[in-house]
Amino acid sequence: MFSKEESRKLREEFWIAFGKSFPNKWTLYKTGVKGLSFKFHFDLKKAMVSIDVDSDFDQRIKVWDKLIALKSIFHDEYLPDAIFEDFFNLDNHKEISRVYLNLNNVSIHNKNTWRETMEFLNTNMLQIEKFYKEYKDIIDS
Repeated sequence: MFSKEESRKLREEFWIAFGKSFPNKWTLYKTGVKGLSFKFHFDLKKAMVSIDVDSDFDQRIKVWDKLIALKSIFHDEYLPDAIFEDFFNLDNHKEISRVYLNLNNVSIHNKNTWRETMEFLNTNMLQIEKFYKEYKDIIDS
């Protein structure tokens, strides 16, 4: 068991190491599309990359419909195992739409899983960004 401070330090150490191992200027929140962002997540059980659509309902539906229209291309050419969820509930009970891919059985508290996690995060976020660059005009129209 780790104290909150030990856990915080491990999280900080991981993200610093990730940034040094895979230096990249990630798009993340700077997509230019209202409510659309790309996210990294790593906790005690899994790692995840995601495309989150989190805005007022009308805008969310507008963007989500375009992602759904591109779903077969996304699966065929970028991330075949990505999961599309129209209604995804966050821990704070807020509902968003999300496209995501998980890596299970890894833990931010276990340094032995860090390399595998870093490679997963980097490889899959690169695919998300590659897809976005190719189809940004459609998603943003």
